Amino acid sequence: MKISKNFEPLVAGAAASVIIGVLSFLSFETSTGFWLMFSFGSTTLIVLIFYESEFAQPSNIFFGHLLGIIIGILFNEFFGISFVTLGLSVGTTVSLMMYLKKIHPPAAANPLIALFADVSLNYIIFPVLVGSVVIIILSILINKFLLKRDYPKKWY
Repeated sequence: MKISKNFEPLVAGAAASVIIGVLSFLSFETSTGFWLMFSFGSTTLIVLIFYESEFAQPSNIFFGHLLGIIIGILFNEFFGISFVTLGLSVGTTVSLMMYLKKIHPPAAANPLIALFADVSLNYIIFPVLVGSVVIIILSILINKFLLKRDYPKKWY
């Protein structure tokens, strides 16, 4: 049975709480590492509200976040933080997302995260890759089984 349009926002909000709650639990209550970063809040909104869009599809989420954080780390390692590197790192991310056709808007914030937080290469694994995979898995389960939606529209 499909959820009514009036009730859907409440279910989507609860689902967003669950996704971020799971990542937070794994971050704070286990010794496995940090699973959460700021841009994941926007990713969660996109997979639950704009689930049909190109930028909500699993490969865009995964590769968009990966690309954004790698560019941010590289800019930080080679040039450090400045108004120039902040702008250029985001611009480079946007351009490469377009060329590679892996557009995921929240991931455009990842270079800023990398530069401001001065993260290491380990950040690529935890939280970026594992957090992205958790969001993808949970969003598939929530969209398919709870919200009865056809998600994902495509995998790659």
